[in-house]
Amino acid sequence: MPDLQPKDPDFEARVRASFTRQAAMESLGITILRLQAGEIELAMPYNAAFTQQHGFMHAGIITTALDSACGYAAFSLMPADAGVLTIEFKTNLLAPAKGELFTFRGHVLKPGRTITVCEAQAFAHDGGSSKLVASMTATLMALLDHESVRG
Repeated sequence: MPDLQPKDPDFEARVRASFTRQAAMESLGITILRLQAGEIELAMPYNAAFTQQHGFMHAGIITTALDSACGYAAFSLMPADAGVLTIEFKTNLLAPAKGELFTFRGHVLKPGRTITVCEAQAFAHDGGSSKLVASMTATLMALLDHESVRG
């Protein structure tokens, strides 16, 4: 199990403040459900505006949310003066994304001083059932000493 000790004791406030500044997350209606060091869970309600031609949530929207889940899981362990950027990801689309609510659970697999590896899963919830619809593995970079990029 990796050491998931945050370098910033106020990581939760820093993550939430950064998340609030993301216009993309606000536009998609994505909110933070749960946050702890090295882990995050996001939620997004169904919105027909974000579907593809068959009525399923568009893969790009699912990927966007998974990327943010990975990014904020990694960011939660970074120093207070760091910014975070995704440098690579791979998404597996496992089932049509159909549901009334979607959740995205991201967690750190391997933290590092500069590079962190994370994974995330997307679930579609419909009534009382949940289904895994996508997964992502991502590599993220801590940006240190970059005035233009801060949490």
